[in-house]
Amino acid sequence: MNAKRLLAHYEKIADAPDAIMRSRRFILDLAVRGKLVSQDSNDEPASALLNRIANERARLVKNSEIRKPRALPEIEEPPFVIPPSWRWARIRDVTSDRGQTVPDAQFTYIDVTAIDKENGIVADPKILSADEAPSRARKITRKGDVIYSCVRPYLLNVAVIDEEFNPPPIASTAFAILNGYGLVLPRYIWIALRSPFMVEHVEGSMRGQAYPAINDADFAVLPFPVPPHAEQHRIVAKVDELMALCDQLEKSRTAREETRDRLTAASLARLNDPAPETFQTDARFALGTLPSMTARPDQIKQLRQTILNLAVRGRLVPQDPNDEPASEFLNRIMQTRSDDHTSHEGVAPGWQRTVIEHCFVVSGGIQKTPARAPKSNAFPYLGVGNVYRGRLELTNIKRFELAGNELEKYRLERQDILIVEGNGSASEIGRCAVWHGEIENCVHQNHIIRCRPKLKDLTPYVTLYLNSPTGMEEMRRLAITSAGLFSLSVGKIKRVAIPLPPLAEQTRMVAKVDELMALCDRLEASLAAGETARSRLLGALLHEALEPSVDRLEAAA
Repeated sequence: MNAKRLLAHYEKIADAPDAIMRSRRFILDLAVRGKLVSQDSNDEPASALLNRIANERARLVKNSEIRKPRALPEIEEPPFVIPPSWRWARIRDVTSDRGQTVPDAQFTYIDVTAIDKENGIVADPKILSADEAPSRARKITRKGDVIYSCVRPYLLNVAVIDEEFNPPPIASTAFAILNGYGLVLPRYIWIALRSPFMVEHVEGSMRGQAYPAINDADFAVLPFPVPPHAEQHRIVAKVDELMALCDQLEKSRTAREETRDRLTAASLARLNDPAPETFQTDARFALGTLPSMTARPDQIKQLRQTILNLAVRGRLVPQDPNDEPASEFLNRIMQTRSDDHTSHEGVAPGWQRTVIEHCFVVSGGIQKTPARAPKSNAFPYLGVGNVYRGRLELTNIKRFELAGNELEKYRLERQDILIVEGNGSASEIGRCAVWHGEIENCVHQNHIIRCRPKLKDLTPYVTLYLNSPTGMEEMRRLAITSAGLFSLSVGKIKRVAIPLPPLAEQTRMVAKVDELMALCDRLEASLAAGETARSRLLGALLHEALEPSVDRLEAAA
């Protein structure tokens, strides 16, 4: 593997979410294909090694140390081409089990929970007495063996027994025990069992649904690429070297992400809890640097929430003393003094605290029961599944039979705000979006609450507020029930408190939010494009080990 070229391009691929994982898998894949280290013509070929394994197996059978294995079919179609000095074999041609026993004294019990699969060792075995032995404690294993979990094998619980346990170890029957006769290195067996080609073969042989497993007969015939013994040593050393390099790269990436996360969190925290005298400077710094610090979609989500929070707290655009105060247009809407129903407490100059029912006509939707047949007078209707936070999903619209004046009563109009009652979940409560007249003569079901503005200019800002963290928290506060669940109602929506800016400021605010949300959209698109480019470059770097092509690498970079 060309580690120098990988390192040369590492900064370009480091943020690919699967960079390290793919590198590790590819190292193992190269190892078992004979592509990781060079072959040496002076090595004893694998054919001679297989003869020595056969002789050792015969000796152990003669001495009753292992049972005579059944003959296995030859491999007629090798999975891939291997070097001339290698040979294909069935896995039980080159390894043996050690049989089973019932514990009659204290023993070291190894089950799946004892495996440190990342390091390939037994890390946490239990010492049990014979009386404590589980029924699955049966498999004899010794230092130098490899143990492989045949239950849920895709979890890759594979380990080398690399020490002498005292008392002697016994493994769970969930494991296949692989003794390489001292001629196949345990660490090479571990590499082969975790390689992508072996994982694919095992997954193709698994049986069962709840606890998928590979049985002994299917495991015995797995194809196994056998290198010369000397090359096995070189492969193991190279894999260990490159895995250590991956560890270093992963540690470096983790440290870089932690630093970036702290900077991002600090910037967002200063915006969410601003100091008036430094806010403008903090905002310019945050919005200028966040694009370069933001590397994950969840950080962009936090940025969106921060933008909405700033807006509804009067921090996103400046106030203008020439704007008509919110109290004035509230007086016109309510045809009474708004001071009788609202408050200026805790809001910016010119703003007014009020509740939704002062600005909107709030109503429920049409009942779906009793069942209505879609006849000639059926009309499209919106259900809960059509309303998301800030958008409508209209690809799947059902139709409803209406009676009497139901169309007039429940028909949606432009600028209506639609709010989902909720299904008991705090995260789903109060999803809301605006109806823009997308479908003619459309109605809504009873689990969607309709808020029709008394002044249509209010809809953009109020929707922005309801979808902000502040608005969502206000709806959750009102929606929580005595059972700890969340459900909104027409009455609760009417009482939702709103900090209302002047209409002119609302227009400036909505325009600024739209501008910044477009920036967030571009950031998300840039992240997605960058991730695709990094993934392509990583693939080119990894495959260069098999098919070197400088031109292809430079094009990918």
